[in-house]
Amino acid sequence: MIQLTRIDGTTFFLNPDLIEVVEAMHDTHITLLNGHRYVCAEAPDVIAEKIADYRRSVMGAVRRTA
Repeated sequence: MIQLTRIDGTTFFLNPDLIEVVEAMHDTHITLLNGHRYVCAEAPDVIAEKIADYRRSVMGAVRRTA
C-alpha cells in the first residue's frame, strides 16, 4: 500500500496494483481499475516513485525469503 494525501490534508492508503490512470490536473486524479476515483495532493511523478519504492520493497522481501 502507498500513503497519499487528500486535498484537505488527511492521509489514506491505496493499493497501487489497482491504479489504472494517474492524471495531472489542478490536483492529481487517480482512477482505479474498478472505476473509483481519488484526488490527492501528490504530483504524478511522486506517486510513480512511491509505487516504485513499494514494488522494490515487496520484491526485496520475496528475494530474502527465497
